[in-house]
Amino acid sequence: MDDFILRASMAGVLVAILTGVLGVFIVWRRMAYFGDTVSHASLLGVSLGFLLGISVNLGIILASLSIALLMIFLQRNRGLSNDTLLGILAHSALSLGLVVLAFVEGVSVDLNAWLFGDILAVSNQDIMVFGVVAILVLGLLFYIWKPLLSLTVHEDLARVEGVNVTLISTIYTLLIALTIAVGMKVIGALLISSMLIIPAAASRKLSSSPAKMSAIAVIIGIVSVFLGLALSYWKDTPAGPSIVIASSFIFTLLHVIPKQSH
Repeated sequence: MDDFILRASMAGVLVAILTGVLGVFIVWRRMAYFGDTVSHASLLGVSLGFLLGISVNLGIILASLSIALLMIFLQRNRGLSNDTLLGILAHSALSLGLVVLAFVEGVSVDLNAWLFGDILAVSNQDIMVFGVVAILVLGLLFYIWKPLLSLTVHEDLARVEGVNVTLISTIYTLLIALTIAVGMKVIGALLISSMLIIPAAASRKLSSSPAKMSAIAVIIGIVSVFLGLALSYWKDTPAGPSIVIASSFIFTLLHVIPKQSH
């Protein structure tokens, strides 16, 4: 197997694990547009990274986390509905990122790679970063799993039971932002949120518990990565979109097949 395919596979599997586990809560909590907002904002991080001469990965992480914190603040101090607020932030951040790119001089920026991903160009250093982030995200998610599940089922009841709803929600939101920040290298700013939504939504039909739904979402994500990479390798299609198409195909297949009754 070629080295670049091996690296792409490793990166794709790590991202599929993170997005699969985090995605089930996005589906349950109806936060799909939240993922879009953070992923759009990540492009602003790319622009700032080039403009300020800092690491692009660092710029992406800082921009994603900043937008996530801003959303948390505005959602608690606003008179607008969530979808309106997220729509404003998503398109404003994306537009600002594109405008900032216009001020970057002397640097050739492959916009398509950041918008749609470039998984085949993943380096060994990227794999190390993905691995560290995966350990951090999964460790924190394991720590907050029970209270997060509690507030997802019934926020008011969770608060009565002593769950610090604000803290748990903030930690979870930042975990999503961090996952999107590293995952856009694989799938791209415009497509990374689909990996948070589609495998989790597909697993819903096959699961009877939160843990099982997370496991199935991870499996669907990993299968989508391998199918997408295979399509890209044999037919020379763009890898990121091919992975999303594979995931969408699995989702459609699962919803077309009638559920067997016992």
